[in-house]
Amino acid sequence: MATDMSIGLALGYWGREGDDATATVLAAEELGYDSVWTAEAYGSDAFTPLTWYGARTRRIGLGTAVAQLSARSPTATAMHALTLDHLSGGRLRLGVGVSGPQVVEGWYGAPFPRPLERTREYLDIMRQVWRREAPVTSDGPHYPLPLPGGAGLGRPLKPITRPLRPRIPVYLGAEGPRNVALAAGAADGWVPMFFHPERSPALYADALASAPEGFDTACTVTVVPGTDTAAALYTAKAPLAFYIGGMGAARRNFHLDVFVRLGFGDAARKVQELFLAGRRGEAVAAVPDELADALCLVGPLPRIAERLEAWRASPVTTLLVAGVRDEPTLRALRDMVLG
Repeated sequence: MATDMSIGLALGYWGREGDDATATVLAAEELGYDSVWTAEAYGSDAFTPLTWYGARTRRIGLGTAVAQLSARSPTATAMHALTLDHLSGGRLRLGVGVSGPQVVEGWYGAPFPRPLERTREYLDIMRQVWRREAPVTSDGPHYPLPLPGGAGLGRPLKPITRPLRPRIPVYLGAEGPRNVALAAGAADGWVPMFFHPERSPALYADALASAPEGFDTACTVTVVPGTDTAAALYTAKAPLAFYIGGMGAARRNFHLDVFVRLGFGDAARKVQELFLAGRRGEAVAAVPDELADALCLVGPLPRIAERLEAWRASPVTTLLVAGVRDEPTLRALRDMVLG
């Protein structure tokens, strides 16, 4: 279990708050935050905001949590990564994930099945690009290179740009135990969602058993400070209700599955039912206080400091704080985590 943690800043999707977070990122860098992370779903992309912030900073690590596999071919993602890694002086941490069938098939028009197999192929191709030892080839069924058939003129190629680093750190966004095991065995880090510091370690112990020394578990945690703990808890419930009820199909929602494994299955299914019926306020209220309090850090700062001890005892090695923009709170959280 981790005893020392790094602290990073999770900005999520650009445009969610409609503003430029440069001032927050600069404050985080000045305060010694380890990294800043951006995300994508089906709106803004992850790489453009990260490049924007990278151009305005000099030290802070730059992470995607996560870039979606189906948004780009493996070679295209590898090109994005090697370019940003060069321009930032080797600061990139590439987080990737498969997303879910609603987004993969409904937004990207790509097939969803066999996500673990697709992820392995994807990682192999990206690492071939960065090593630049030979022309890139792949005989896998998902991303064959060169493409069979077609014009019949495809040939293996090496990137014309020499990567700054032959191995850019790759993190996997993973929720299911098999996908977490893949992260531990094939990636440099894991980006979990909805991590319960008391219950999740036992659920993922076997999956993480093969993780090498230095493996980084970088977990996004929503922080809602305030003197009214009940009000802060209600604020923290809103994104949980959205992911339980809205970020997945009624028949197949991988986020909901996480809450089932955590022991909140009945409550999660009720939240989903209310959300899909358009009763979103009721769905938010139906998220159990116990669940929101475990997954998030809410209330007065002394209470947050006390709750941090559970995270410190967990396998989480980098705490990515989300929802905080003001410098005094960023400073207070830094002091609590790095203390």
